[in-house]
Parts: sequence; C-alpha cells; structure tokens
Amino acid sequence: MLYDVRMTIGYAYGGPVSGGRHLLRLVPAAIPGRQRIIAAGLEVRPGEAARSDGSDFFGNATCAVTIAIPHDRIDFVLRARVERLPAPALFDGSPAPAALAEEIAAVASLAPDAPHHFLSPSPRIAPLPALRDWARAIAVRGMTTLETVTAINAAIHDGMRYDPSATTVDTPMAEAFAARHGVCQDFSHVMIGALRELGIPAAYVSGFLRTEPPPGQPRLEGADAMHAWVSAWCGAEAGWVDFDPTNRLVVSQDHVTVARGRDYSDVAPVRGVLRIAGSQHLHQSVDLIPVTKP
Repeated sequence: MLYDVRMTIGYAYGGPVSGGRHLLRLVPAAIPGRQRIIAAGLEVRPGEAARSDGSDFFGNATCAVTIAIPHDRIDFVLRARVERLPAPALFDGSPAPAALAEEIAAVASLAPDAPHHFLSPSPRIAPLPALRDWARAIAVRGMTTLETVTAINAAIHDGMRYDPSATTVDTPMAEAFAARHGVCQDFSHVMIGALRELGIPAAYVSGFLRTEPPPGQPRLEGADAMHAWVSAWCGAEAGWVDFDPTNRLVVSQDHVTVARGRDYSDVAPVRGVLRIAGSQHLHQSVDLIPVTKP
C-alpha cells in the first residue's frame, strides 16, 4: 500500500514563549522488507528555528529544534510518501515461552533490534505481580510463543475499555491495568508488561493508523490518527511480529511505523523544554491518503 502522509502537530500558547527546545520523532521509519520511505520532509514553524537531524540508539529518526525568538505558536508539519509492504504469512515455528530464554541467550548481539533490550523493566513498565498472575492464567500450557502473544493481544482488547478521557500520557501502566481502561498507549504498555512477565521480549511502536469512516459517511480530513502498538520477539525463526491490542489484530498495511523503543518514553513524538508563563493547547491532524500506483 502506497500512502501520502500528511501530519501537523503543534502547540498554541496563552502567552509569548521566550525560547524552547524540542526533540521530535515524527518521520516514518525505513524497515527493510516492510516499509519503504520514498520521500519525507519535516517543516518547523516558525522557520527561524535551528534544527539538527539525526537518529537515536534504536535507529529512530530524530530532529532537535531550538527556537530563540519569542513565539506564541509552534507547528511541526510532516509530508511523506511511504510504501507499506504486505506482511509475510505467519508460520508458527516459535518455541514455547519456557524455551524462549534459550533462544534469547543465543542472540550474540546488542544491536538496536536485539531482544535483550526489550525484556527488562523500562521507565514506564515496571514489574507488576497482578499483571504477571493475569498473564500466566492466559498462557495455557502447550501454547507456542506466537500463540501466547496472540492470546494476550486478544485478552487485552476484550478485557480493557477504550476511553480517551480515562487516562493521560503520564498515567502509570499499573493504574490503567487496574481500572481496565485507557487508550492505545495504555493498551500497549499493559501488553508489553504482560509479555515481559512471561519472558517474551516486547517493544513499543508508534506510528499512524489508517481509519475508516462509518458506512455512508465521507472521510474527514485530518481524521486519521497517531497510534501505538506492540512488537513481540517470538523466537529466532519467527522474529519480531507486530500486534495491535487496541484493535485486536496483527499489524497490517493500515499501520505506518514511525519509531520503536522500550516504552513511550523512548518514542515520544514531541518532547520539549519551554520558558512559558501561560497555558498551552495541543492541536493535531493526520491523513494517510492511499496513492494509486501508475
């Protein structure tokens, strides 16, 4: 699937901001065999910003922005053309979770995608006995790792209520799990925590999701969304497989990957430091527009 990606994310301030520094992770990722970037450009408004493009440890594209002049609004505008390739057919050659530790130990690498980085607790995902007991009750004896991840993915979708008003970006994973509600960030953190409790490496993935309007209604401009899902390492043969617990599915061509890390802290789209005395308001618009190949 070929997409034109158009996204604007920004902030309007209640008063002039005398200066600010931001770290952005907004440009889609190039993933061999899964996602190809044909073109991508990230514009910062106001244009007087100083910027430096680079990448982080996990290979995510970053843009560091410094604005020294007073401003009451800032916008980050992404334009990209991305080809999302069909996912290969899933053949379950994964071991049982109990045998997965041996395959993890055999990975003699600390490359960004090595499973070792995604097994231990991370800043937003701490060990949680209640989550461990819940996950163990789902991981029925005889299941493979891939079957276990699929079951956890379904159980989170079926057992948690999607509620945009229930949590914030800083809500602890334990709180979202206890209340069984939240948004895609919470669903993903809970799934990652559950998989790690079972010894299955799991990563947090940020990106864009192509949405469909209700039958008979037109698509609204800007109505697509930034989204989060989970990538689980299912063994040496199966490798990394992406799951979307919010929608109870294996990630498909409707998902465009931007960044991946241990949890949201590693992939936050915008992080910044401001000198401000007033309020700030977020505005966001996302479009994934299918492009017909010539």
